[in-house]
Amino acid sequence: MTSSKWIFLINITFKQEVGLSCAGSNHKHQKRDLGLPKHRQYIKSFIEQDLLNDENVLAVFYGGSMANQKTDLYSDIDLRIVVKEEVYEAYRLTKKQRAQKWGKVLFFEDFPWATHTVAHYDTFIKVDIFYYKIKDIQPSVWLQNIKIVRDWNGLLKNGWSKSRELSYRPNEQEMEIWRAKFLAHVHEVYRRVMRKEIYYALNCLDRLRQLMVIGWYMEAGIQPNAVGDWAKYEGIRSQLTDFQLELLERWFSTRDSDEIMLVITKMMPEFKKVHTHLCHVLGLEENQEWIDEILHMVL
Repeated sequence: MTSSKWIFLINITFKQEVGLSCAGSNHKHQKRDLGLPKHRQYIKSFIEQDLLNDENVLAVFYGGSMANQKTDLYSDIDLRIVVKEEVYEAYRLTKKQRAQKWGKVLFFEDFPWATHTVAHYDTFIKVDIFYYKIKDIQPSVWLQNIKIVRDWNGLLKNGWSKSRELSYRPNEQEMEIWRAKFLAHVHEVYRRVMRKEIYYALNCLDRLRQLMVIGWYMEAGIQPNAVGDWAKYEGIRSQLTDFQLELLERWFSTRDSDEIMLVITKMMPEFKKVHTHLCHVLGLEENQEWIDEILHMVL
């Protein structure tokens, strides 16, 4: 394929997957962004060259869009590394130094005590790096979509096969946590509005929107993200219905206090509907009078 055809195809992908309407077809980062797949592949090749030549590395695999082959221009690299137990702590402590072998790192998102780090490279590529011991690899819905690069003694293949047999179904504890968090944030929005802490109120409102998405995913039997993670809830990768996405748009608010409280009021019919359905599915008492008592304290 000629370079001109390659650029043409990437440009079409850019317009289809990302859209240029928000910034115009000549926004200043377009040229850089069109080259991101190439730079992502470069870093990926350095990662594999490094890790596959390390005898202490037992398994290497990718998660996320790299695994299910649904990358777009802005996809990061979700890298998972399983190492021998006797070197695990040393590898965890040098996780940032290791990442610097794969390209020029501009900065890290990192907690020194954590098992992972996030490297941001000068090519605008981001790599999420997690280190594991063998015992950490257990069947899970999160292991259903992975791309295996190295698999010592069939460790990942066995876990992947068992994971494929699993399906997500919310349990009573998850549902009760979801309900309590939603109700608590309704109350907290009111408190922050009354204190004129508008950004705090808007943050709580955003959490309410996300909790509604989590409720929809639980209804549909889809594993939701961790609280705070909006990844793939919107855009072309979303698994929400058109109606649900439309509701999210309607639940937008400015800094106006009355508008913030009005948005919460607008959310209540959908919350009650999802709550009723989850109670029915899990065999829990709905107790709508109790829910109304809690909500009417602020609405």
